[in-house]
Amino acid sequence: MSKSITKRSQDYSKWYNELIVKANLAENSAVRGCMIIKPNGYSIWEKMQAQLDKMFKASGHQNAYFPLFVPKSLFEAEEKNAEGFAKECAIVTHYRLKNDPTQKGKLLVDPESKLEEELIVRPTSEAIIWSTYKNWIQSYRDLPILLNQWSNVVRWEMRTRLFLRTSEFLWQEGHTAHATKQEALIEAQKMNEIYRDFAENYMAVPVIQGTKTDNERFAGAEITYCIEALMQDGKALQAGTSHFLGQNFAKAFGVKFANQKGKLDYVWATSWGVSTRLMGALVMTHGDDKGLVLPPNLAPIQIVIIPIYKTDDQYQDVSNKAIEILNHFKEKKFRIKFDDRRNQKPGFKFNQYELEGVPIRISLGPRDINNNQAEVAYRLTSEKEIVSLDFLYQYVENKLASMQGEMFQKALKFQLENTFEANSMNDFIEILNDKGGFISAHWDGTSESEQAIQNMTKASIRCVPQKRLMEEGKCIYSGKPSNGRVVFARAY
Repeated sequence: MSKSITKRSQDYSKWYNELIVKANLAENSAVRGCMIIKPNGYSIWEKMQAQLDKMFKASGHQNAYFPLFVPKSLFEAEEKNAEGFAKECAIVTHYRLKNDPTQKGKLLVDPESKLEEELIVRPTSEAIIWSTYKNWIQSYRDLPILLNQWSNVVRWEMRTRLFLRTSEFLWQEGHTAHATKQEALIEAQKMNEIYRDFAENYMAVPVIQGTKTDNERFAGAEITYCIEALMQDGKALQAGTSHFLGQNFAKAFGVKFANQKGKLDYVWATSWGVSTRLMGALVMTHGDDKGLVLPPNLAPIQIVIIPIYKTDDQYQDVSNKAIEILNHFKEKKFRIKFDDRRNQKPGFKFNQYELEGVPIRISLGPRDINNNQAEVAYRLTSEKEIVSLDFLYQYVENKLASMQGEMFQKALKFQLENTFEANSMNDFIEILNDKGGFISAHWDGTSESEQAIQNMTKASIRCVPQKRLMEEGKCIYSGKPSNGRVVFARAY
């Protein structure tokens, strides 16, 4: 299986597309730009979703659900948000079809079913949610509102790629309302930190935290906080964002509250979200030429047991021992599978689980049972070791624990080795074309210089780093004064 995948060094984009399909994560659907997430892929997304949901609830948030359709008038209420998403909107204009009298089995839009008001298929839910919050908020006693929803959204993309950019995708979007500016700022920063924690400690993906420039921030936001990850091909991937929305949406929808002094004020807001794009980040950060490499914290199957046998009697003996091992690991809450399919040979199974990125593979045959041992294969390094059954549990537990950390350190080493400083436009272009990666460079803070650099190089400012060192310098484009470096990269 893995031998049929294009090597990363040969064509990284082709490697990614082939791996997504051959590892049974997803495939393109009959609707252009949309994807079918297969059980293998969805089970990883479920693990991500479950952990994030736990983290959200631990920080005081509750889940709710809001409609898929947004009346056009509501969508238009916050002008910057509407303008920002206008080119990506899908619109519902009619609600009924009728038979085509000239062609049997064909349907036509019924002109008499035209909607009184067109409906936007949500690209994001600020409009429908803030029109609802208006009914919920009258006093400071009604605040804060800390809600999240798990849903799908539609953004009509012209150039699509599975998980990374699709016309419909799954995500979570948090929408919170606060009595003060300070509370809302703290909320947006807190969610950015939760995203960093999840990316680094569960996905094993190192990220740079920071804020977006005015050109790059979310439409309708005053500040966008972000985490940026670096993929193996030297391109950046925006892995999560949280937005301080100020009072923009409250003013657009007339959401006021009586504060503790009895005076009316507009509510302060945030929104934040991550999507199935994280699946793409997981694949591109850790995958190799043999297939996926899944971090144990998110792997749906952490351990697989594969029986080796020739006769029915051997199968029964091996199966009994495998089930004994299986039950012991299950008691310890490990996610383990015994692949007892008799219509596939061990070699096929080895390749399958290597391709699918299962962290640990245990092979067990009659000779192993006689010798009280098993062969353990470690997906991260492809190393194999013979381990006594007396110490199998402890060995595997230690391997899984170390694998999570090893994967993060490997990815961090790659990020650090592919982060460069540029002190002139010539340096910048040379690094970008020869090496890629993150480029730390001075910028004068103007939208004009930012846009000019992007037009020349197709590299954008990924973030103004949170841990930015303030140092005087000159903008690589304009030569004007700069008070610190920002992070550039070409991006997905």
